[in-house]
Amino acid sequence: MVYQQIYPAPWAQPWNPVWPQEAMTQRPLNRPDLVLDESVWAGRSDAGELPERYFPFLEEIKKAVRSRQYSYRTEQTYVEWAKRFLIFAQPQNRESLSGEDGKAFLSYLAIKRKISSATQNQAFNALLFVFKEVLRKEFGLLEGVQRAQQRRKVPVVLTKAEVRALLAGMEEGGVLKLMVELLYGSGMRLLECVRLRLKDVDLERGVLTIRQGKGGKDRVAPLPRSVTDKVRDQIAKVLTLHQQDLAQGLGETVLPDGMERKFGGYSKEPGWQFLFPSKQVAEDPRSGKLRRHHVHEVYLQRTVKQAARKAGLLKTVTPHTLRHSFATHLLESGADIRTVQELLGHADVSTTMIYTHVLNRPGLVVGSPLDS
Repeated sequence: MVYQQIYPAPWAQPWNPVWPQEAMTQRPLNRPDLVLDESVWAGRSDAGELPERYFPFLEEIKKAVRSRQYSYRTEQTYVEWAKRFLIFAQPQNRESLSGEDGKAFLSYLAIKRKISSATQNQAFNALLFVFKEVLRKEFGLLEGVQRAQQRRKVPVVLTKAEVRALLAGMEEGGVLKLMVELLYGSGMRLLECVRLRLKDVDLERGVLTIRQGKGGKDRVAPLPRSVTDKVRDQIAKVLTLHQQDLAQGLGETVLPDGMERKFGGYSKEPGWQFLFPSKQVAEDPRSGKLRRHHVHEVYLQRTVKQAARKAGLLKTVTPHTLRHSFATHLLESGADIRTVQELLGHADVSTTMIYTHVLNRPGLVVGSPLDS
């Protein structure tokens, strides 16, 4: 139009574009490959009761997950997605499940349910497992379906003053406060903290050994000197509780799957008890035995949220925020980014580099930021 008005050349003709209908349809930004024809899932839903005829198939999925030594949490996730997928697809039998059913389900989740990228990838991984490991069908049948792209977010980080305000609002001497101090003081993830065992705490060296972290990797993390006495008292309480359990004919805890088969007797050893055990013994969902598990992570999440509200913090504070703060405060104090990468257990330094967006200067430091 500009050329037509200023320089009326023969080729500068008025243009009235006619867009194809499919181009006028809004696509999810993170899933441009998804089917947009709502007729493929019109009238379907992933909510409701699962018909009993699918129960044997779910048991087959559970066995496949356990045979590969996946965690119980992974088993729960895969089974739940498989249940929602079966409610949605309503197949006559397991053989009739096709890639088109999977593609329609993922499209339904992204467009109708409007789930996040992370949740889309979780559903994708569950379907991938079901198709490849249980149905023995090539996942390539889900042509065009790819993992959703997640945008990189700048982490929420607390200042040191905000960390002090958060801790000040918590019950002094409480177990949950100790867990929060360890989250910030060592950079652990939420589940890594609740899964700590007595044998992984080295009070003399001031070191915590993180077993089976994200990606199944082990690493070491600093044990802040300022909480050493609290951790020592907590270990003494756990040992006393363990002796009481043994006197009642209990005393078992959960072991990793490989250890369970080879060294089942270790489940009663003091060193294998959780540093933060549950107040109640419960039936193990896999073995059926009465065991003392670790404290449920929801209590720690709730405590952090309440403490942040009490401290008047306007930021969205979760237990993982303390891990972000650990990394950022180390870098601000001069720690080398490679050192922080090792402490956080990142496979690639580019993941650690995200913290350079929220700090002022890098460098080198020794020790834990909780001690300062």
